[in-house]
Amino acid sequence: MRTVAYALAAATAAACLVLPGARSEEKPQAPFRYAWATAYHVLPETHNNECGYFSLCEGLNGKVYVGTEKSGVNSFLVEFDPQSERQRIVIDTHKVCGLDATGFAAQDLIHTRNFVGPSGTIYCGSMKSHRVEGDTVYPGGYVMTYDPAKDEAQSLGMARPGASVIDVVADEARGLIYVATIGPEHWVLYDVKTKEYRDLGVTVERFAATLLDGEGGASVITKDFRLARYDSATAKVTVRDIMLDGERWDGSTRGGIPFWQVARDGRTAYLILMSDPTLLQIDLLAEGEAVQSESHGKLIEGDDPDSRCAISFGPDGKLYAVVRVNNDTGFGGGMLHHLLRFDPDTGATEGLGVLAVKNPDFFDFGPDADGNRPPGSHGYHTLPDGTLTPLHNHLALTVAADGTVVVTILHPFTLLRVPGVAESGV
Repeated sequence: MRTVAYALAAATAAACLVLPGARSEEKPQAPFRYAWATAYHVLPETHNNECGYFSLCEGLNGKVYVGTEKSGVNSFLVEFDPQSERQRIVIDTHKVCGLDATGFAAQDLIHTRNFVGPSGTIYCGSMKSHRVEGDTVYPGGYVMTYDPAKDEAQSLGMARPGASVIDVVADEARGLIYVATIGPEHWVLYDVKTKEYRDLGVTVERFAATLLDGEGGASVITKDFRLARYDSATAKVTVRDIMLDGERWDGSTRGGIPFWQVARDGRTAYLILMSDPTLLQIDLLAEGEAVQSESHGKLIEGDDPDSRCAISFGPDGKLYAVVRVNNDTGFGGGMLHHLLRFDPDTGATEGLGVLAVKNPDFFDFGPDADGNRPPGSHGYHTLPDGTLTPLHNHLALTVAADGTVVVTILHPFTLLRVPGVAESGV
């Protein structure tokens, strides 16, 4: 495994080079590469805290879809057109589901990783906000779909009373939709023909995501970090330990929330944890009483790593990720969000640069006449060379068919687009 290393020596030499006539006030040069992105403020009327969560995908039509949170009010699925750079609402959750509740009972968050079926239909679900004193009981989250071809949104009803929906994945060929809930955590199956939900009897990890494999099965990580697989042919669930280096792997002791994706072969899953960028390879279709995994080491070294739903395969078959680590380079402070690429064929990881905004005027960061910054504008910082870069949290990553990497950033709620990464590099 090759760890990520940037050309510090070359960058330092460039920074020390003094040209004739150069002024002493010239900006210093960063000791790392930048991955330059165009930033877009997500449609402001669809959120009230400048934040959103895992909900991000590219549709088959080339447009980007992102879910939002309007705390205590409602939630929305927003369509972003990269060609026109326009945004519009395609799912108004309360309107689609026929609801008007507010406060804790509101469906005010789309947290699901948006799933795009072969038909082009986009699948997502709703979730509750944070409870405050005096709030009503939360009724439960809804599963929803949006068909871009027809420009139609639909509710598939409540997956499980009292529980929020954290993940929705559709096996359209078999008429099955897998739903993971949160608070409480269940794995639920929806039959498109009967229009009924049934519990699969598995307590899943708190932010569980379902992966479909090439043999008609679906897998999920359980609460105790084991692998559960549903076989659609037998309608049975098997649960097995995940082994690593001869011991049972327990992600809860290594960094908590797992994020994973399945490769083109329909059987190999790649997984990292939110607080541990060690990349695991898991064969979803392996035989035996336990599933063997293989470690490819850390995608990047650094203190306090953080990666949130930020891995995705590109059209080149390589795995892309964003991992935030503390900025210990001496070039400014705070934290840096690194864009990374892993090649399954060679096992090598490449650092593509620190996310950087090339249009910093996309949002008015202030300060105003009283010296105050706008609420929810604390998610970016400026490095010594004047570059604007994310500070605190990213919340999702996807790679478009044209090789563009799309990342969401909080405060303000932003879409970052790094073009052409998967085709020719940054």
